[in-house]
Amino acid sequence: MSLYPLKFKPRLVEKIWGGRKLQSVLGKPLPEGKPIGESWELYDFPPGVVDQGGQWVSSEIANGPLAGRTLHQLIEEYGPALHGNVPLLDGRQFPILVKYLDAREDLSLQVHPTREYANAHRGSHLKTEAWYVLQNDPGAKLYRGLKPGVRREQFRSAIAGGSVLETVNAVAVKPGQCFFLPSGTVHALGEGILVAEVQTPSDTTFRIFDFDRLENGKPRKMHVEEAMQCIDFDKQDEPEQKRAHTAGFFTTVTRLVTSEFFKVEKVRFVEGVEEAVPYDQPVVWMMLEGSAEVRVGGVKEPTRFGRGETVLLPARMKDPVIKTLSDCVWLEVTFPTAGSGELT
Repeated sequence: MSLYPLKFKPRLVEKIWGGRKLQSVLGKPLPEGKPIGESWELYDFPPGVVDQGGQWVSSEIANGPLAGRTLHQLIEEYGPALHGNVPLLDGRQFPILVKYLDAREDLSLQVHPTREYANAHRGSHLKTEAWYVLQNDPGAKLYRGLKPGVRREQFRSAIAGGSVLETVNAVAVKPGQCFFLPSGTVHALGEGILVAEVQTPSDTTFRIFDFDRLENGKPRKMHVEEAMQCIDFDKQDEPEQKRAHTAGFFTTVTRLVTSEFFKVEKVRFVEGVEEAVPYDQPVVWMMLEGSAEVRVGGVKEPTRFGRGETVLLPARMKDPVIKTLSDCVWLEVTFPTAGSGELT
């Protein structure tokens, strides 16, 4: 069976802070009457990480001859034809989780485990992430990093005294901004913001403050001691990464984030372009505007994708050609390969 661009069935996750923008903005069908905060677009988790079952929790293919299979099943069957030279986690797990997040309310102020913490605590997993702002309500803001000079004991005292938000940077947002959040960064997505999220595959979150919110009539559990072990107080006010642009006659590519785990770029293509797909490693596209299709030799139907859809291009496809059906914008996620170190 020839590999081809893979689309997936989203995993919709109900959250106390979720809303309806995944449907109203991105066109995703949502269950009635439920606050949906996350749409997991591409995921692959071993047993016991995101649920207590004994099976892998992995994206289900939604298109073409492989529909109904899971991403993990394809990893086991196709190996490097799917993931190329990109190292799998523990030799088996796809190394990325891609989501959309809809914050109808502020998310908790939180931090994710560092590599050092995760290595020392079984069941915790490193989480480095990036947010790309798709839409926001007027006046929306997020929280990222500590204000200059905030030290450990001052921060702990502010948590205890209910003034912790005074120690954190509040950042007004607008569509098109991208925020890089290395593991150990204090952060919170703010009310009224819809983002695309690219992250290392982890669901470990340590809450510091939850805006006095109740769930089922009770305050949600906080994880202050765990969070304090993960926060690097010397790196909480680092500036955002600088963008880099490359422009051609038909396309513009803007570098948004470069890390040791993934690279995120924004790609713009004009309507009517038809050209070979130039990659020999896996690539993830999150379609933000427009529509396009990719034809692959040996596969009868092209893979067509539009706004709100996510596509994984396997490393090895037969003569893939992309054709833009309208002006397009997508986020492109790529990975470091074996022996390459950080992406450049």
